[in-house]
Amino acid sequence: MADRVNVSFFQELMAAVAEQGRALLPKALFRDEGGESIEVLSRALMSGRGEASGVAIARQLLNQFKKAGSDERLAFYRFLADDLQPDAGAVAEAARNYLDQPSDKTLARLQKASYSPRLEFFRRLNLAAGATAEIVALRADLLRHIKSDEALAAVDRDLERLLSSWFNRGFLVLRRIDWQTPAAILEKIIQYEAVHEIRGWDDLRRRLDPKDRRCFAFFHPALVDEPLIFVEVALMREMPDAISTVLDSRSADEQAPPTTAVFYSISNCQEGLKGVSFGNFLLKQVVEDLARDVASLRTFVTLSPAPSFARWVDRALASGSEVPVSADDRKALARLRDPRWVEDAQKDAPGTDELQSALMGLAAYYYLMARSSDERPVDQVARFHLGNGARLERLNWLGDTSEKGLREAHGLMVNYRYDLGEIERNHEAYADEGTVAASRAVRGLLRPLPKAKGLAVVPDLLALPGASKTKRTRNGEPQS
Repeated sequence: MADRVNVSFFQELMAAVAEQGRALLPKALFRDEGGESIEVLSRALMSGRGEASGVAIARQLLNQFKKAGSDERLAFYRFLADDLQPDAGAVAEAARNYLDQPSDKTLARLQKASYSPRLEFFRRLNLAAGATAEIVALRADLLRHIKSDEALAAVDRDLERLLSSWFNRGFLVLRRIDWQTPAAILEKIIQYEAVHEIRGWDDLRRRLDPKDRRCFAFFHPALVDEPLIFVEVALMREMPDAISTVLDSRSADEQAPPTTAVFYSISNCQEGLKGVSFGNFLLKQVVEDLARDVASLRTFVTLSPAPSFARWVDRALASGSEVPVSADDRKALARLRDPRWVEDAQKDAPGTDELQSALMGLAAYYYLMARSSDERPVDQVARFHLGNGARLERLNWLGDTSEKGLREAHGLMVNYRYDLGEIERNHEAYADEGTVAASRAVRGLLRPLPKAKGLAVVPDLLALPGASKTKRTRNGEPQS
């Protein structure tokens, strides 16, 4: 409540400053019918007027932006991209001076010359009351326009840089979400859930049950009732292998204390904060808080989706690339084209073992061996958890048989384990060498690669944790 009072007071103060600033500015900037264009207001904001005038212009600019159509907004973004950028000549001259005579003074001049005017523009725009939330919304709109105009990417880089500073961990507040949380926030939890849909208030109440559930969210003082990211946790007796055991059931023995905290859903809420990292701080703090508050907890794991796995399988099979798929595997995997395959698999119909073996072998390769152009795992969820120091603990066959789970991952789900004694070591190994920390059970699922000249190529297990310190070059060959 104190946060709301403080923000409300600040907003009222800035609104009063803005109203006083209006009296000092040309009336044309504040015509009731439309006012000046966003570009004219932008130039006025950058003109060096006083703070009070700047607050008034910033508020008028944001008001105009809300009313602007798509074409006018695109013109505004192009103005930011073309007109508000460092002077190339001044940057080149400052760089030459620094190279000729390196010193603190010439370095300072280079830094000043290369500083983007867009950063100053958004800093001034943020003077208006409530502007931070509106700038976050502005970036969400900008990201949609970038798809059709890549020249706007420079504007986005500056804005992401600024938002990363404004939303750094020091400003974030961790709050537990429970049934006493204001309804406005609970409605947003339902709206923003991105992993496992919340089907109404009864479903939400179940997920917030204090007996065996927890939910935590990060908030920012400038967006008091807007969660930035939240995580849902189930307190259980064992590591689950299917999402149904988390969402649809209760512990058979409610008297037995939970031993396992399961992070089963992490949802980013603000599209305009894409690229600004919150999840790593959130999970680490929640683990610490749960370990302190629930003394019986010994294991911290996720039950995570594999949202890109099905697409990767399709591409791997179509390209004929060197993935561990035999002719028999291809025959078994062809069953995935039948919409009824999962029903047959749940009944353990003939051919289920062959399909499971082929799919899980591909999954092991996907997580342990497949790499993107930056030599990191191709799965974004894996990048997140491995980068936080988790271990790839288990791959779960038919972990999610919902329509979404089958479409995106052929039902696959993954357990990542956060071992408090290994997190830092795993993080360093992944950050420095790209090493994937994985259990023996996962490594044991790797299959031989397709035969080449009569020989089966076995994946290099020496590159995996617990075997060797061998490093690998960018092309995957061992480097001594």
